[in-house]
Amino acid sequence: MITPGRLLCLVCLLPLVVTLFLFVDPGAWPLVVVLDGLLAFVALIDLFTLPNKRKFRIRRELAHIATRGEKHSIVIVLENLGRRALEVLARDDQPSGLCEDHDPITVRLEPMSRFRIHYAIYPKQRGAYAFEWIWLRAKSRLGLWTANLRFSAKDRLSVYPALKQISRYALYARLNRMSLLGVRKSRRVQADNEFERLRDYAPDDQFRSIDWRATSRRLKLTVRDYQANQSQRVVFLIDCGRMMVNESMGQSLLDAAFDAALTLGYVSLAQHDEAGLLCFSDRILRWIPPGGGKQQLNRMVQAVHDVQPELVESRFDLAFLHLQHHCRKRTLSILISNLIDERNSGQIKAHMTNLVGRHLPMVVLLKDHDLFQAAENPPPVSEEEIQHLALLATSDPRTQANPAPKPKGPKLPPITPESAKAAAAADILLWRHEVLADLRHAGVLTLDSFPEKLTAPLVNEYLRIKSQHLL
Repeated sequence: MITPGRLLCLVCLLPLVVTLFLFVDPGAWPLVVVLDGLLAFVALIDLFTLPNKRKFRIRRELAHIATRGEKHSIVIVLENLGRRALEVLARDDQPSGLCEDHDPITVRLEPMSRFRIHYAIYPKQRGAYAFEWIWLRAKSRLGLWTANLRFSAKDRLSVYPALKQISRYALYARLNRMSLLGVRKSRRVQADNEFERLRDYAPDDQFRSIDWRATSRRLKLTVRDYQANQSQRVVFLIDCGRMMVNESMGQSLLDAAFDAALTLGYVSLAQHDEAGLLCFSDRILRWIPPGGGKQQLNRMVQAVHDVQPELVESRFDLAFLHLQHHCRKRTLSILISNLIDERNSGQIKAHMTNLVGRHLPMVVLLKDHDLFQAAENPPPVSEEEIQHLALLATSDPRTQANPAPKPKGPKLPPITPESAKAAAAADILLWRHEVLADLRHAGVLTLDSFPEKLTAPLVNEYLRIKSQHLL
């Protein structure tokens, strides 16, 4: 597309100003015609100096795998095949949902030269993204015209979940400093475990684990490590339906679930257990059978990198039926979801309690910051508002078959929106607490945590299960 440049628009003001003199001297019209013709001739000649697409060669260089929230470098290689220096404005394609648009970059291309443009993006969402085009804006020799050129440069970029915390867990595990990440050291029943190795004493170790004979030989504190039970199974059932669409602290609930599940998957694989993954909404989205080895974590990461939450009702029956058909061995089945209404709570209760005995079920629920803040920081309430709230609670048709009649007397003051919000939040949290208590009484393990703080409690619960031989 060819558009007039800013310089041409400014030059066109000159004939306009000269035309105003015709009101003073009408006989000066030949000068105006000559000036207009000269300007049109110069503009037409400059139009043919615009570079076309054959004067350029362009391509994009990038690594096709990125990590959510991490810096990812992209290089645009521009080649000027003409014999004239050009000043161009380059802009790369930005797929929707990948990151914010970057500003166009102005570069000067010398004749028969190559220039590399470096810029970085910070992907905010997982998924598979396609780059389609690269745009260039070049000027004519005099700068009167601008050509907007579009070049086809198709590339694909896969954004994986945030793996940075997995590397942190691996580093602190090698340094025996897992407590810095909030992971507690669980006591093991050593009578049921086999001796694994001797190692140097660390501040977090218990004194009873010190091997005094080895210490006297080495003249250095030495402790015994015991090997936990191996080849046990851990399967994550991650809800990808409407309950996981919301965000918390700038991060989607589903991303927090994937980050915690993949980190625990890494920990379980390091314990020589088998890990698997099942993502579902109104259908089965992804299924990675339980397996061990170094490649199992890569399979799980590749499987979930493009899974997005959907505004549909989750089919828990399909997920648990699929688990029953494909997992006959006793498995630690970890369901990660959110709880809002009684419909989903009833399904979770029915299916998770049905696993008790054959498997070890565990329900992980994600807390809502707004809900807890409204309940924990209620506004000041007057005695009249308390009476009004109590009256509404006793006359609620959902709790009583025969609602109490309205009392006669002075009219109570209206309830403020803040008070109503705090009361509703407290009621929802009380109901949520009852749901978790019912699950625990039925033999289901439970964990209730904020999304951004989920990883450490989930790893602690897994280590406790391993240490107490519950699986």
